[in-house]
Amino acid sequence: MDFNKPNPEFTPGQNPNYPPDSNYPPGGYNPRAGVLSVKDWMITLLLLAIPVVNIVMLFVWAFGNSAPLSKSNYAKAALLWAAIWIVLYIIFFAIFGAAFFATMSRMDQGGY
Repeated sequence: MDFNKPNPEFTPGQNPNYPPDSNYPPGGYNPRAGVLSVKDWMITLLLLAIPVVNIVMLFVWAFGNSAPLSKSNYAKAALLWAAIWIVLYIIFFAIFGAAFFATMSRMDQGGY
C-alpha cells in the first residue's frame, strides 16, 4: 500500500493516509496525555499553596480520571513524598520524645 496516496477505503473522520489497522499514533490516542500550558501549571501551583485545598486537590488529581496524565503523576509523586516525610517525622519525634521523657524521669528521681 502506498501511504503517499489517499486510501480510498477510509471511513469519515479517519486519516486517509493511514490504513485502518495501522494503530496510529503508536499506543492509540490518550486524551489525558496532553501537555499542560504554563497557565495550567500556575493555577495548579496556586491551588497547592492553599492549606487543606492542596491535599484535597492532590487526591483528586492523583486518583481521578479527569486530570491530564502529567498532573496525575505529579500529584501521586507529591503524595508519596508527603507520606515519606510524615513517617520520618513520626520516627524523629518518637526517638527524641523518648529521650526527652527518659531525661525528665531521671530529673524527677534526683539524678541531676
